Amino acid sequence: MSKPPEIELEAPAAASTPAHIAQLLEKTSRTFALAIPLLPEPTRLQVGIAYLLFRIADTFEDAELWPRALKLDALARFDRLLRQPAPEEAHRDAERWLAEPPCANAGYLELLRETPAVLGAFWQLAEGPRQLIGEHTRRTVEGMTRFVGRSTADGALELADLDDLKAYCYVVAGIVGEMLTELFLFGRKTLAPVRSFLRERSARFGEALQLVNIIKDSLADAGQGRRFLPPGSSLAEMLTLARQDLQVAMRYTLSLQRAGAPRGIVAFVALPVRLAGATLEVIEQRGPGVKLSRPDVSSIVAALDLALDQGMPAV
Repeated sequence: MSKPPEIELEAPAAASTPAHIAQLLEKTSRTFALAIPLLPEPTRLQVGIAYLLFRIADTFEDAELWPRALKLDALARFDRLLRQPAPEEAHRDAERWLAEPPCANAGYLELLRETPAVLGAFWQLAEGPRQLIGEHTRRTVEGMTRFVGRSTADGALELADLDDLKAYCYVVAGIVGEMLTELFLFGRKTLAPVRSFLRERSARFGEALQLVNIIKDSLADAGQGRRFLPPGSSLAEMLTLARQDLQVAMRYTLSLQRAGAPRGIVAFVALPVRLAGATLEVIEQRGPGVKLSRPDVSSIVAALDLALDQGMPAV
């Protein structure tokens, strides 16, 4: 949607600066705080703002300290804020959310406090990217609302089967993959030959990363009443499915690289795919709940840099 002419969007205090966006990323994401700075501008700022908007929605959906009613109310309010600029309403909503915090994570709570500034930065984006980000974020919020609506009054949720898991992964991550693809394609004619190939695999790219996270966090999620893995499914079955999705994500990444996408975009996509693959190996060895160590992550980043320097496949 276009900026309403009667609303002033340029007040510096109302929007996050790129440096502020980067600080919020560092406090709310381990992987994307590493990956987003690799992107070229203006895509870096666009994806940074988009990630924070999705992270706000995720915070409401997860909200382990809130019952279902508060989650649904917060998602509805956030959806309204994404539809038109409303700085005063954003400040009131942020105060409301912090008065009864949805979680204990300090980084997520700071992000909620900064919601008005993040929204200010969103509304100052160029119209094309802003429309893409707004449309896809709202689609995710709407999908999250459907899943939260199925939970018990105290917020517990159990997915029914594999199709249900795939539907959930699409809502929280597949749509993100679709949005990222459109931002990569926006204004880049060199990627036109692979446009259809990327779009057809964009949701599976997002699903792959989400499924690895679900497997990794399955024990902690179950302790909070959220059971995303289908009843009766085995760890081996879920690992196989995740590896199949990662194969699709790898083909997606290589198509970007072979089409001559900017190095930063290739690195941004390749890094989480490499991290997800390494995470699956650790889970296979030690079970869910484990995380890659900082030295492991540093080694993966260095190996990716070397591969790109030498013109080797990114994944």
